[in-house]
Amino acid sequence: MYVNGEIVKRKDAIHIDDVRDLVLHIIADSPPPNWVKIEQSRSIQKIVTLLIPGLLPDFLSLPPLPTSATSNPNVPISIPLPSDSKTPIPFIASTFSHACPTRAPGDHTRMYSVLSTFFQGPVSGEEKKKRIEARIASERAFDKDPTLYLLSLPQMIENDYPIPSYMADVFEKPPGWVETPEPVAESILLLPTDKQRSRVYAIDCEMCLTEDGKELTRVCMIDYASGIVVYDKLVKPPKPVIDYLTKWSGITEATLSTATITLPEVQAQLLPILAPKDGPTSILVGHSLESDLKALRICHPLCIDTALTYHHPRGRPLKPGLAWLTNKWCHRAIQTRGEGGHDPEEDARACVDLLKLKVQNGAGFGEFKTDYESIFERMSRASGRGGPGSVRGAVVDHGNPAVMHGAKATTTIGCTSDQEVLDGLLQVIPAHEFAFGRFTGLADVMGWVTPKATGDAPAVVVPPSDPSPEAVAAAQAKLNEQLIALYTSLPPRTALVIFTGHSDPRRMAALNARKSTFESAIKGGKKAEDIDRSEWWTASDGRELEEEVERAKRGLLFLSIK
Repeated sequence: MYVNGEIVKRKDAIHIDDVRDLVLHIIADSPPPNWVKIEQSRSIQKIVTLLIPGLLPDFLSLPPLPTSATSNPNVPISIPLPSDSKTPIPFIASTFSHACPTRAPGDHTRMYSVLSTFFQGPVSGEEKKKRIEARIASERAFDKDPTLYLLSLPQMIENDYPIPSYMADVFEKPPGWVETPEPVAESILLLPTDKQRSRVYAIDCEMCLTEDGKELTRVCMIDYASGIVVYDKLVKPPKPVIDYLTKWSGITEATLSTATITLPEVQAQLLPILAPKDGPTSILVGHSLESDLKALRICHPLCIDTALTYHHPRGRPLKPGLAWLTNKWCHRAIQTRGEGGHDPEEDARACVDLLKLKVQNGAGFGEFKTDYESIFERMSRASGRGGPGSVRGAVVDHGNPAVMHGAKATTTIGCTSDQEVLDGLLQVIPAHEFAFGRFTGLADVMGWVTPKATGDAPAVVVPPSDPSPEAVAAAQAKLNEQLIALYTSLPPRTALVIFTGHSDPRRMAALNARKSTFESAIKGGKKAEDIDRSEWWTASDGRELEEEVERAKRGLLFLSIK
């Protein structure tokens, strides 16, 4: 039962982390939440949690959230029975009595990741103390040695690094690839003591778009100890360039016209540096270094990645940007040339400085949310259902959840459609106490899913347009069938938690894209009068963005026990 007396005291709606804490209370002995009352929670055998963006109040014949100052918008709303409404998703109306308003995380101009918030939570005071003690011990043990930050093989695999064949048989080298030779431990021990330590080099690459896709066009390498540039070459791509990607690469047609060496020649020149005859294999440091290794088509065993050793302020699995890290921790701005693009020497030098700061200040430096953990780590310590390690969790989601929010789950299943999500849930629920699935069909049809920005190009935001009523009706009917099939298969005493996460994000995304474009133009040296007035960002636009963010953060939560 919802506890309305507690909910009305809140300043805003139930948060996504409240939903996570409810799940952990039921399945992992966490303290009970005050906004919902559960009698005999230990009698609940399993919990299935579904994220279904696109499930709007209109589809359930719910009244709009009140805007009157005298009405509380956070109190659960009674759902009309299917017989009393024309709901296109009758399963919800026949299974749940109330819809509880929720609020997605974010600030006044952005909405943060609902998935990240649900799957990451704060650790207890006792667990935090253990972690601090372990970190202090490790810092003492390693002293001031950069090797502390070398990626482990599982980390390299998880972050899609090209792996040398002698480390693991998980990466098949396509034609044109090379790998750093395997070091021979015995020969290293024969070297003088001062030559037994690996040299460390920071590296950064730039690419342009050719007829065959992206190709390496510049590589810069800096010695970590001295700061000296040891290698900096323009690289002639094998096919004609169709886009120099100057805004990101810093490469122009004039610049590249002087390039004479090819990628195979670069590989031949770099391998003696990476595997010197008079010393052990060198260590490479970079930011999202796997991208640089793929550009070079080199598999290398010893890697340090500043995108992983430093934390994003919102925690894993998000990765911080190099410019942001350098500004935050080195107190200097990089990548400020606007349309002139990046400078690989500047980026490589930033990686050197960030690693030196890390080595100097210890493993905890530059980390946010060191007192946060995955809900699966929290479940693994639950003692009430058969002892620690007895709670098994599964994530069934679109894409590859094994490297994202499902990284610590017992089982993960990657899917390409909602039907595969349903099939995966039916497969995992019998053997797991907790299962999470996400249905995106409704949001897809409504145009809510936008392509993500990448390092090479910003997200393209299409102005909001409404889908056809027939397409939405078909998606609603399909979702209703899938929910019925799932619910029918659930064993008795299974808690079913459905939350929508957020509302329509399209207008918010379009406004943020326009704001970003305008700010980038100004940072790039353009004056306002040089920019078309239709592309200006004004104070009224800022107010509209804040309003759209608040609308987008609205969601609904449904709770029941079969």
